[in-house]
Amino acid sequence: MKIGIVSDTHGCPETWRTIFDAYLSRVDMILHAGDLLYHGPRNAIPAEYDPKNLAVELNRCPVPIIAASGNCDSEVDSMVIDFPIQSPYAHVYADGMNIVINHGHLLDESSRRDVAHRYRASLFITGHTHIAECFRDGDTVFLNPGSPSMSKRDDRKGTIALLEDRFVRVISIIDGDTLFTENLRPRA
Repeated sequence: MKIGIVSDTHGCPETWRTIFDAYLSRVDMILHAGDLLYHGPRNAIPAEYDPKNLAVELNRCPVPIIAASGNCDSEVDSMVIDFPIQSPYAHVYADGMNIVINHGHLLDESSRRDVAHRYRASLFITGHTHIAECFRDGDTVFLNPGSPSMSKRDDRKGTIALLEDRFVRVISIIDGDTLFTENLRPRA
């Protein structure tokens, strides 16, 4: 199974089409860590900002999308999206892995570890910071795929993640370069 992992798309349909065509059209499911449509009060409005058209793109997506709600997602967003986004947590069991998704804006590091431990998460996905990171702590890999459309990385390159054969890779959407890789296989 191949899984695409995104967060913080913030109403940018052109970027969605770019990442879908280049990376997500060939996955079995897409996990979204929240902040789908609204740009948020702390962010400048992106030039391509068009949440109505991103909602259309997401609803037309032939790949199933499972999403946790972010701090910028609201009840009105749920009215235009054809899949649930109002739960703060999403839990997926795929290929023998427990995957937990939460936007992350209300979790400190200790809380994140506690939740991951409670659910025996193989992969714990958050978003919110718009900065990609991926690291192992014990039996859990913690992943933030960053943001494809509103990156806050120093180089401003948008990022997503791909999970395949129990390896998660964070990639730059501009050049496809791998920024982080972690093996989700349990350690002996």
